[in-house]
This record gives sequence, structure tokens and C-alpha cells, in this order.
Amino acid sequence: MSAEEKKLRVGVLGCGPISQAGHFEACTKACNVELYAICDAADDLRERMKQLWQPAKAYADYQQMLNDENVDAVIIATADAFHITLAIMAINAGKHVLGEKPLGLSIEESEELVDIVSKTSLLFQIGHMKRFDGGIQAARDFIQSGMGQLVAYKGWYCDNSQRYLTINAVQPQVLLSEAKRKPKIAPKADLQQYNLLSHGSHLLDTAMHLAGDITEIEAHYLKRAGHQCWLMNATFADGTLGQLDLTLGVHMDWHEGFQIYGENGSVVGKTYNPWLYKSSEVEIFSKITGNFTRPLAADGQFYRRQLEAFADCILNDKPIARAATLAEGLQTVKTMVAIQESTRTGQPVRVADAKGSV
Repeated sequence: MSAEEKKLRVGVLGCGPISQAGHFEACTKACNVELYAICDAADDLRERMKQLWQPAKAYADYQQMLNDENVDAVIIATADAFHITLAIMAINAGKHVLGEKPLGLSIEESEELVDIVSKTSLLFQIGHMKRFDGGIQAARDFIQSGMGQLVAYKGWYCDNSQRYLTINAVQPQVLLSEAKRKPKIAPKADLQQYNLLSHGSHLLDTAMHLAGDITEIEAHYLKRAGHQCWLMNATFADGTLGQLDLTLGVHMDWHEGFQIYGENGSVVGKTYNPWLYKSSEVEIFSKITGNFTRPLAADGQFYRRQLEAFADCILNDKPIARAATLAEGLQTVKTMVAIQESTRTGQPVRVADAKGSV
């Protein structure tokens, strides 16, 4: 088999909504991946997904899937509380991992995973699929090559009150099971934590992908009139100043994007509800050329593009280029912990000093 024909045999752990809406389709459409196995403890859900997606194997037991020598890599698509434990099991079994965000719930457990992976040659990629939005990629390319020094970054992620109408219109019907494995504490028992993990991790990863690590953050939180709102002032590692807005339940269209000002130009981006699979609209102005450019990124299947990049790294021994690394996933967890501390104390928090859980 030629290098071009090689395929990464992937096992997907978790047959819930994120796999049904994103990962199963990505595995079947990716040019260099085979959906070899699926795994879920819920018999009814696993059997339905087996019939629908036709993997070679379907497992009720995760360790049995890991013991299968034909599984090259696993996608961990479970509740956040299980991410670290299941990732360590996969690494110990010698499997490459594409893990759903966030990396973990605490800094300490995330650091433990980083230490374990560092002693292997295995690839661990964090599932921040927005990095494979062609508009965001074009913005980063300009920042890296033509922007010069950054001055300010403004980013916002505002989930809207009509999101489920949109999702129901464009997604296949998601199937659920009462037999699914649940964390001891329901993920939505603490909505402030849940939404910071689920939505804030996207806002932070995009900001740090474009402008670098956040070193200090001052966050204010308000729950009012059915909304949750975080407004944050951030300082990036190179001194760039930032303003971040995470608001949920806004009564308007999905409102996500960024404005970036720099020495040699600016970038303005508008990002869409991810399930529309539409790349961000980005306008780049270069002071050097005096021109605006608006890249057309027609391929908006971020989950497939993310998986193809993951497989390409493994099959062709390439370093991670655009994807979120384990170290970047850890930095996002640290920043979320710092945000929680700042909302409690009302004071700025240095990310390097953050400790504990989100």
C-alpha cells in the first residue's frame, strides 16, 4: 500500500451527540481515515450507531477496544469529567489520541496527563476544531507573516437563544440513551463551570491561537435575565492587550468573531454557528499593500479537516502544524481556572499562579 493509500484506523469512544453530529461523519469522509471501531456502554445506542455507520468493530468495553491491535488511534468524545482518565488509558495502551476539549477539569490532572504523554512518542491532539476554519487560518497566516507587532485583540463568543432551532434544522436527529455512562456530578449542575468549559474554551483557544498565550486576566461575571456574561480584560505574553466577551443566550443571531489591530494592518472576523459548517468571513487590511483581502474558505467541514490533519501527522510522521497541542490544551485549562478565581476575588490573576479546578 502506498503512502497515499494508507489510512489511520480510528476507534471512537462515546456514541453521544458530539460523535453523531461531528466525529462519525468526519471519520467516514476523511480521505486518510477508516472508522474501524466504536465504543459505548449503552447497548441500544451502540447498536444503532453500528447499523448506521458500519464500523468493523463495536465494543461495549473501552479496554477491549484499546486491546485491539488494529486500532491505531482513538477519539475521546465523552463527558468532560472522563477526559483525563480515558486519555491516560489510551496512552498506556499505545494509542494516539484526538481528545475533545477541554483537556481536563483541573490543572493538576491535566499536568499529570502532559507528563505521561511526554514520556512516549504518541501524538495527542486537542479537538479545537475551529483551528481548521479556513477564515481563522487566513487570519493567523497574516498575523504570522505580515501583521508585525500586535497591539490589541478583541474577541467575542455569544451563543444565542435560538441556537437549538438552528441546530435542529441542520443536524441529523441525535439519539440518546438512558443507559449512557454519567459522571458522579451532572455536568450542568454548575452552569457557570459548564458554560466556561464548553464555550469559553473555544473563545480562549481562538484568542491564544491568534494572539499568543494569555498571561494575566481580569474577569467579571454576571447572571441576569436568563443570560450568563463574562467580560474580561486580558494581557498576552507579548504585551498585546485584549478584551474578551463570553455571553450566552443573547437575543440576536449567533455572534462570534474578533478584531485585531497591529503594526502593519488589521483583521476583522465573523464566525458562524459551527453546525452550519461555514467558514468565518475574514477581512484583512495590509498597510504595506494598501489593500483589503477577503479569503474564500469554501471547505467548512472543520471536524473532517481536523481529523485529516491528525491522521496525516501520524501516517507521515509530521509535526502538529495548526492543531491544538497538549501544551496548548493545558494552557487553556490554566486560563479558565484563572478566570474562575478572578470572578471570585474581583482581582486580576496571573495565569502562571492559577491552581485548582475550573
